[in-house]
Amino acid sequence: QLVESGGGLVQPGGSLRLSCAASGSIFSPIVMNWYRQAPGKQRESVATITSSGSTNYADSVKGRFTISRDNAKNTVYLQMNSLKPEDTAVYYCRMVVPANAYWGQGTQVTVSS
Repeated sequence: QLVESGGGLVQPGGSLRLSCAASGSIFSPIVMNWYRQAPGKQRESVATITSSGSTNYADSVKGRFTISRDNAKNTVYLQMNSLKPEDTAVYYCRMVVPANAYWGQGTQVTVSS
């Protein structure tokens, strides 16, 4: 019900934009998140945006990543700039509605020269 796109291979210092679109059965998410999971590590929160537009970021991505949402399209974005090899991971979107939460299937981001 969440479809992600935009991952891929990029060189250090490059940029990528991830998108996550919700199906029509998911209405007005309260919170939208991006998480990531690197090999051998736990899944971690990267960025959060609320229905009012408030945002929060992990310290490791502050100043480099920007989360945004298009409520009309039920879509959340993650603009990633100045990418580093340590940003390599599978990125997952998550949307929270009353009494439920939905996860995307994940999209691979690889930062390597």
